[in-house]
This record gives sequence, C-alpha cells and structure tokens, in this order.
Amino acid sequence: MFEGFRQLDIQTTDPAVKIRTVVGGDGPPVLLMHGNPLTHVHWHLVAPRLAKKFTVVATDLRGYGDSGKPRGLPDHSNYSFRRMAQDQVDVMQHLGFDKFMVAGHDRGARTGFRMALDHPEKVRKLASIDILPTHHVWNNVTHRWFINSYHWSFMAQPYDFPEQLLAGKEEYYIRHKLEKQGLGKGGISAETLKEYLRCCTPENIHGVCEDYRAAAGIDLEMDTRDFEAGRKVDCPLLVIVGGQSHTSKFYSFEDAWSKYASNLKRCIALPCGHYPAEQDPDGTYRELDAFFSV
Repeated sequence: MFEGFRQLDIQTTDPAVKIRTVVGGDGPPVLLMHGNPLTHVHWHLVAPRLAKKFTVVATDLRGYGDSGKPRGLPDHSNYSFRRMAQDQVDVMQHLGFDKFMVAGHDRGARTGFRMALDHPEKVRKLASIDILPTHHVWNNVTHRWFINSYHWSFMAQPYDFPEQLLAGKEEYYIRHKLEKQGLGKGGISAETLKEYLRCCTPENIHGVCEDYRAAAGIDLEMDTRDFEAGRKVDCPLLVIVGGQSHTSKFYSFEDAWSKYASNLKRCIALPCGHYPAEQDPDGTYRELDAFFSV
C-alpha cells in the first residue's frame, strides 16, 4: 500500500513505546496521523500522492496498529493527547525534522490540536479532519450526537469493564464500527479492513479505552485550562469535514473552531462520511496538497 516508503519502528522518549512509522517522498515534511480504530494504513490512498511533492511521514499512534501499547497509568496520562503528541514530535525529531506540517483525522486530529498548542514552534500548519475540539464536544453534547458516538462514554468507563465486554468479540466490534454503526460509515476497502482486523487485539482495545479515558479526564482538564486562559491554535488551520459524518450533521464546524483557533484558513465539507481519506481520497488529497503547498 505504501510502495517506495521505508518502514521504521522509532523509539520515543517513553521507554515503553516505539512508534511504527512509514516514510516516503522528498520535500517539506508532512506528518499524517490516523484515528480510531485505524492505523497509518488509513492514508494509503493519499500519502503516495502527497509524496510526489512532500516528505510524508505516516505513523501508528501509541495503542494502535503496530506501535507500543503500554498498560494505562492510573491517571491515564500515558494515553493523553499530550503524550501522543510528544511521541510524534519524537518521531519527527528522530527523522531530522524540527518543523513540519501536520494532518490528523479523528484521534490523530486531536493529537495534532494538542501538538499545535504544546509545540507551536514545530507545527507550521495543521489540517484537522472531521473533529471538533475535545473541550467543545464534552461541553456541547446533544442527544443525537451522543447516540451516534456512544463509544466516547463506553470506552471511557473504568478499567476493565469495556475491555471485558469486547474480549473475544474484536472482529465483530471492528466490522460493526467501521461498516454499520452511526452515520457516515462504510467505504472501507476489503484490503484495508483486513489490516484493521489484524491490529484489533486485546492490547489495542485497552489502548483505545485508555485513549478515551484520558479524553474524558486529563485531556479535558488540560483543554479547559487552555480555553479559560484564551489559548488558541495560532498556526494556519485547515478544517476538512465529512459532510455525511455524525459530527457534521449536528454541529457547525466554523462556529466551533473559531473559539479554538486564531488562523482558520478554510473549512470545507467533502461529499463523504467520517473517513474522508478513504471515502473521498481525491478530495482529501486535493485539499491537503493545496493547503500545504502555499
């Protein structure tokens, strides 16, 4: 899926975690980060095209794919977006990139948001795909959004309730989540789905749960402090929306992002669901290429 890309496992500043990374192309560096329940393979229809103009780095977040999956700490801080962002900064530093552009989808976009706040000197531009900031989501929950995003509260339940309920049912869970559950699903190729199924292990489920526990706790606390202090993402921001996704049906992306970013360049809805890079790779590539090329 990533012909011509090198595959690496890069040690982070956390001794327990190496990050699976693929690197290809030549030019200004671009970091691509996936969402839940995906891996770097999510970008396979977009990354090779970007690599004709950019050095493209695509990774598996900690807890996902073939990256490290440590047991969560009591405060879940080792699965916070701050820690995930540091992992990715470590990867880019290892590759020799002090400044770079970022595109993230879903959990990867939340990681990118935190990275832009914690490491503004490193993130030149940020493209956020089909999310609203975590603080905004938790403080503006609607009935319709909650029904379509039940996993936010389910995965965040204390260890090991969700892990036990999903044990032995990983394939059913991943197929249902990607193909049936909620709005804007489907459009995942059989080849890609097979890779996601391979990576959906008990260790991955625990990592995902820790990710969501952190989002409901320590991440929300960080975001609340930043929001109340008036801190915003200052780098140029592109917001890509899946026009048929559950979030875009129930919220205004431009209104929400204006509260968290000071330099919103463009907000565009593509004719797809929650997975633009797989459901509308042409539109996703076109928007990212135009944004990163300026």
